[in-house]
Amino acid sequence: MSRTPTESRILTAVSADGSRIHAEVYGPDGAPAVVLAHGWTCSTEFWSAQIQDLAGDFRVVVYDQRGHGRTAAAAVSTDVLADDLEAVLAAALAPGEKAVLVGHSMGGMTLMAAAGRAAFAEHAAAVLLCSTGSSRLVEESLVLPMRRGPLRTRLTGMVLGARAPLGPVTPLSRRLLKYGTMGPDATPGQVKECARIVHACARAARVAWSQVLAGLDLDHGVRQLNVPTVVLAGTADRLTPMAHARRIAANLPDCRELVELDGTGHMTPVEAPAAVTAKIRELAGAHGVTDSSGDAEGAPHGDIKSVKEEAA
Repeated sequence: MSRTPTESRILTAVSADGSRIHAEVYGPDGAPAVVLAHGWTCSTEFWSAQIQDLAGDFRVVVYDQRGHGRTAAAAVSTDVLADDLEAVLAAALAPGEKAVLVGHSMGGMTLMAAAGRAAFAEHAAAVLLCSTGSSRLVEESLVLPMRRGPLRTRLTGMVLGARAPLGPVTPLSRRLLKYGTMGPDATPGQVKECARIVHACARAARVAWSQVLAGLDLDHGVRQLNVPTVVLAGTADRLTPMAHARRIAANLPDCRELVELDGTGHMTPVEAPAAVTAKIRELAGAHGVTDSSGDAEGAPHGDIKSVKEEAA
């Protein structure tokens, strides 16, 4: 699953607290825009399959959440998630330009956190929420095969917030990652790719964000997502089980569809790339995602340079 060499443009967005957010833009200037926000312990590389599939027809914007990939660590909170997304939207899109916004896991929580913001209303044409939750993440996690209750919640919190380094990727660590985050049908290549990305996340950022997620309460953000939204999740997801997706779908003001992927785990964009990409294309087509400027000047407005991505 190594990324095919693709021309990208590196964009730096400056968030409200001055943090510099690393972003990458793929595809032709002026093409309809899609913005992808990755989850906890991941990076822009998590969206490799979507970039390869979509960049011929769309302007695909991906960015590293702070403390992940090439974005430095700084203060963490759900407000910060929203600040950073706002900064990326302002830097990557023209004023008033609409885009399909896609969030996986913590990326979906980012969209919920930003739902009441002016920049979100300005730029969101439609939303795809993949494998995410809005509250009670530790309480409802199925990572530990125990009966639900205070003991399981406490032990799950200890596991997900563990401060021990993940260390190098090994056959054992791949098996553990697959059990905790992926479905039974995930291929060895998919497991290897996810393990490489997750193990590359800095320990300090992993722990800091785990504490934010442990106390997550974005139910109000779900109710503020006043745009057409599709919720997609795997039935074998242990981190954010289907109960989260069903609850979000029930509380959204404009839920267009709840997609349940049988046997798929938490890493849906990697495990089921065709299904995720198809929903992005469907949302873009159904909700008129176009360059609002009416010409081919849809290039990002921030600090930008071109690079050639090499196959890993």
